[in-house]
Parts: sequence; structure tokens; C-alpha cells
Amino acid sequence: MRVTVVLPAKNESAGLARTLPGLADAVPGAEVIVVDDGSTDDTAEVAARHGARVLSSPYSMGNGAAIKRGARAAGGDVIVFMDGDGQHDPAHIPLLLERIEAGYDLVVGARDGSGQANLHRGLANRLYNTLASWMTGHKVLDLTSGFRAVRADKFREFLHLLPNGFSYPTTSTMAFFRSAYPVTYVPIPVAKRVGTNSHIRPLRDGVRFLLIIFRIATLYSPLKLFAPTAAGFFLTGIGYYAWTFTTMGRFTNMSALLLSAAVIVFLIGLVSEQITGLTYLAARSNQEPG
Repeated sequence: MRVTVVLPAKNESAGLARTLPGLADAVPGAEVIVVDDGSTDDTAEVAARHGARVLSSPYSMGNGAAIKRGARAAGGDVIVFMDGDGQHDPAHIPLLLERIEAGYDLVVGARDGSGQANLHRGLANRLYNTLASWMTGHKVLDLTSGFRAVRADKFREFLHLLPNGFSYPTTSTMAFFRSAYPVTYVPIPVAKRVGTNSHIRPLRDGVRFLLIIFRIATLYSPLKLFAPTAAGFFLTGIGYYAWTFTTMGRFTNMSALLLSAAVIVFLIGLVSEQITGLTYLAARSNQEPG
């Protein structure tokens, strides 16, 4: 089993200096690719000095874009993705590869509570995990972890779905669940990041985190999100109609609006479900030879 380790990095020379030396011992003979996402420090030089193949971008395109570029260039049957900030210990890679050899297509290194950047991020990730578990019917331990091993051919099926920003782990995980590719989790500790501060900004990325919630739903089964919403509108409309009929003896415009919204939201869910199915069908068709 040929292995490629891909590390997206933006101004992460200190983190790479801590991570790269341990890769040779953890996965001997593995191809190591560092995708330099428009760094302004010596990230590329540090990576090259430690024997990594460096793919440099002239400007920052985003973490997801770096992941896609690394996945396209990878020559291994299995790709291991790691953050370039020094949080992930290469010694844990064999744990992920053992689960790949056991038949899983995606293995995610699940962080414990101490591995979250801060309290707000920890609470947000807990919400994502809960929602994803409900959507998929499987226990999701860490939806947003960037430390994962995946079968390269399966992962490349979904490259066109991945955003260029930071939510590639969410997107790829939900895509694997949707396509019935086996997914599992391996608990791992993570270290404190080194080098530059996190590129995530709470205020700037607040809307992005909310959009991830909808991305989780739409990537797996939109109707699971739209149907309860439609039911809420319907029950509210019926309840309001019962109240106005009892107190005023009439059917109001508000009741009509709520009931109409229930029908519209439900129909949007049905259409979204069909679009999601066609999206995955197209992804599989694009990977089939001939």
C-alpha cells in the first residue's frame, strides 16, 4: 500500500520543522507533499530541506484548495492529510493506516476536548458532530478534524464538491457517508499549535460556521432538514388557525401564510434531495473509466 502524506501549509515553517522529521520513522518510504499556500515566510524552504515535495501557490487560495492540489498530485493509494501547524504527531499515522487496511475508506483522527482551539470552537464542533450523527445515523466523533487517512481514488471522486476554504473535512466526511463508503474514527491527542496564530477568525468566520450546518444537511439528505422545518410551519399554522377560529371564528391570512410556507419548504426539500442524488451520481460517473 503506497502512502502519500499531504500537508497544507501557510506560514507554518515552525510547525513543519516539528512535524516533518518524524514522518520518515512513522511511515518509511511514504511520499510527502507540502502544499505551500502562498506563504510569506520560509515554509517552502523548510519543507524542501526535510525532503518533502513542495507545491507552491503564488498567492493564498485557501486550505481546501491546497488539499485539492495535494490530492491531485499524490501518487499513493492512500492519502494521509495532516495540518502543517505541528498539532498532529506522525507517530499516530500507523493507527489510521491500520483501519484502512481493515477495510475502511476514510479514517479520521478524532480529537478530545483538549484538542479544540478554544471553548467556542469546541462547542461549535460538538454541535456539528451531533447534527452529523443525526443526519447519517452513525456516531460522528470529530467532523472537522484535519488529520485523516483516505483511499485516494475514493477521495478524488469528491474533489469538485470541496470548498476552497476551511470546511473540506466536513464536506468530504458527509460525502463518504452519503456514498456508503465505510468511515471510522481513531481517538488521538493533539499538541498545541506552533508558529503563526490560527488563520480562523471568529467574527469573520461566524457566518461560515452557520453555513457549515446547512452544508452538512445538503450534502447528506436535505429532506432531513427541510421536512422538520416544514412540519414546524404546518403545526404552527394549524395551531394558529385553531386559535383564531376559536376566538374570532375565521381563517386568517397568517394561517394561510404558515400553511403555504410548510408546503413550499417541503417541496424545496424534495427538489434538493433530487439534486443531491444527481450530484453524487455525476461524481461516480466521472470516475468510471471510458
